Parts: sequence; structure tokens; C-alpha cells
Amino acid sequence: MTELLAERIARQAARDPAATAVVAAREQATYGEFLERVTRTAAGLAGANRVAVLPTSDIGSLVTVAAAMYAGVGVVLLHRHLLPRQLDRVLTLSRPAQVCAAPGHHRLLRRLGWTGTIRTAAELESDRPCGRADPGSELLVGITSGTTGEPKLFVRDQRSWAATLDRSDATFDIDRGDRVSTPGVLDHTHFLYGALHALTRGATVDLRPVTAALADDPTHLYSVPAIAWDVVRSDVAPVGSVREVLSSAARWPRPGRAALREVLPNAALTHFYGASELSFVSFDRGLGDTDDSVAGELFDGVEVEIRDGLVHVRSDMVFTGYLAEDGVVDGPVDGWFSVGDRGALAGNRLRLFGRDGEMLIRGGLNVEPAAVEAALTAIPGVAEAVCVGLPDPRWGQVPVAAVVVTGDAPGPEEIRRRLRAVLPAPSMPDRVRVVDRLPRTPRGKVDRAALTALFG
Repeated sequence: MTELLAERIARQAARDPAATAVVAAREQATYGEFLERVTRTAAGLAGANRVAVLPTSDIGSLVTVAAAMYAGVGVVLLHRHLLPRQLDRVLTLSRPAQVCAAPGHHRLLRRLGWTGTIRTAAELESDRPCGRADPGSELLVGITSGTTGEPKLFVRDQRSWAATLDRSDATFDIDRGDRVSTPGVLDHTHFLYGALHALTRGATVDLRPVTAALADDPTHLYSVPAIAWDVVRSDVAPVGSVREVLSSAARWPRPGRAALREVLPNAALTHFYGASELSFVSFDRGLGDTDDSVAGELFDGVEVEIRDGLVHVRSDMVFTGYLAEDGVVDGPVDGWFSVGDRGALAGNRLRLFGRDGEMLIRGGLNVEPAAVEAALTAIPGVAEAVCVGLPDPRWGQVPVAAVVVTGDAPGPEEIRRRLRAVLPAPSMPDRVRVVDRLPRTPRGKVDRAALTALFG
């Protein structure tokens, strides 16, 4: 029988209730204390259909999420960068019984237009009996659209989340006695998942910012490339305790991995590709392939087919569908789903060429931004690169590129000269601009709209 998330945490609490479960900036909790708060909060949520949570990096937020999952109540995961109209749409579609946030976020919810009651985890606690989740019950309603456009709400159930936990158990070396740093805000599913998975393994979760966490010898670090670069630039002395870095979001170029290895010399650098709708798809370790389009090998139990150039995925981890006015719709067909990424498959290894809508058309010829970016990061000293298209009256679109460089990198003109040797003429960027860092969305992805504005 499938063991669900809350059951796994309860098992760890029973094994060693005095072990430290969570460390935050101003408090910490043992496994016994954490589970007691979870069960009491779950009792306060009994009978609800959904609870909307705007989390921060605090224990109360983690308690509220775990409590809902314990009780079989769907978690509507809000994030701090929603616009007022987006928050209204999310809450209108999901109709949660409660809206919860840490006290410091109440004012933010008011600014976003929410006029109803806002609860904290402590206010939800109750001594009433509480039901338990079943594998088919809703677990998470997340938001895929970032900060622009109409919110798109994806739905995951308990069974698919448990399957994802199983893959983490098999792939990532996390166990009792380990210390897992999840320095990103918990409204980012990568960090929320990392914290919850660590609790199912009996490890200590450190919710503090990354520099504070690294001072206490963590064994694992959940990261995105932007946080990895913050570590590299922070002048932290090498930290030998970290065994594994788990990264998601944008592709992780080899120069960035190499720079992080200088700070974390004993860490396996693991980057995985997936999507909110797909969960885990593939992963690679170490410095990565010399070809930045390689996304690594498929997780066990994941099937991939390439149809008309698009990556289609089937596994027991995929989502249920999107929440709409008339219920959950547009889910997998015969178990298969695509988020529009273009790619190729050779055996068990997946290559990605960017999202279908990112292809540029220059004078009627296709330009692959991913190929331009791979050529740029292959140049020594170019740490990160992104290619975007600008409107052009003659060609329709022309590619331009922004790069983050180290001190030994060549200048923009030399970069362009080297590109001419490896790129076809239509793919040559009209301009190459050096920037201190790439702008990113609140979810950690490269903000292509901001880069387009930068180029005018």
C-alpha cells in the first residue's frame, strides 16, 4: 500500500521524537513538536475542501502545509508575487475554506485585495478528531504562470506526490542525521518539496538563508542556479560537509557548476529537469555534459516520446489536470502529457532545445535560442548566457544575447568572432551584451521579457 507524505513524517517522529526536525531564523522544532503541531492543525482543517497558504520560510507555514496534506485537504499554494487580479482569480477558482499566512504576510494579502479572514497555523489548532488522506485525494493546487498572464492552476494528488517521494528516496542520498538546506522561500515548490521530502527521511530541514545555513555544515543544499551564483559570489570559505546540491529551474551551465564546486568541493552537483505538471523527468550529475542541451538520464519509471519535436512524458508522477470553472480539465491523455518543450531522446538520455514558443524566426529561418546559449557557454569565461529575439522590420526577428562572464572572458567582439565559427549565420546574435547577472522571475527562471526590454 502506498505510504503518503504525512504518514512518512509521522513514522520518523515515532522513531526519534527528540531529533531536530526544522530550524528557522527565530525558532526550531523537534520531530515530536512538529508532528504535534501538524496533527492539531489538521484537526482544525477537518471537513475543509481546500486551504490557501501564502508561505514564508517559517515553521508555521510548513506546519500548515503538512497538516492539510495529513488531513487530505488540498493546499492552494499562493506566492508573494501574484498581482491582485491574479490572486482574485486563484481564490475564485479554488474556493478555499481558509486563507492562511504567517503574521508578517497578512498586510501583503490585504494589499493584494483579500478582505476575508486570514488564519495562522496556531489559530487553526484544535483538539477535535481528524480524518486522514487517501491516495486519490487532492494534495496540491499550484500556480504555473509566474507573474504574468492569467494564473494556470495545476492539481496533484496524494498518490502522484508519494511516487515522487519514492524517486527522491531512490535517487538522492538523504537520511536520518543529515541536514538539508532549503534556502528559497517555501512558496517555490522546489524548496517546499525539498523541505517536506527531508522530513520524510528523518533529516533536519534548515529554512534559513543560504549563507547562514552553510555555517552549520549542511549535508545537502536545494538550490536554483541564481542561489548557486549567490553562494559563489559570497566569498564563503569552502564547505566540505555538503554531499549533494539539488538544483532545478533553468539549465545549469558548466561554468556555473565548476564555480560552485570550488566552494562545495565534496558535493555531487545534481540538476534535474521537470515541470509542475510532470514532476521529475530527468537528471544529471557532476559538471554536466559539454552539450548544454543534454538534460541527463530519465528517472526510473519515466517514459518519454518525441512527437513532432515535442517531449511527451508518461509516469506515475504526472498531475491530474488544470483547475478551471468547470472542474479539473486538460489532464494527461492515456497517461501522456507535454508542456511544450522541444527535445530529442537517445536511449535513456534526453536533450532539450527550449520551449516551443521560444523559437525565433529570422527571415523565414528557425533560430534555436538554446543552441545559441550552448555555443556561448562553451566559450571559456562565459558563465551564463541567454538568447532572446527582438522585432526587426527587415527580418521579422533577430537574436541578441546577454552573458555573465568571469574575469578571464573575452570581450563582446571576440565572443562574436568565436560564435561565427560554430553558429550558422541566421543564429548569430546581432548584439552580445555583458551583464552582472541575468534577470530572473520570482520563480527563478530567466526573465526573457526583462532582457528584451534591456535591449530596447
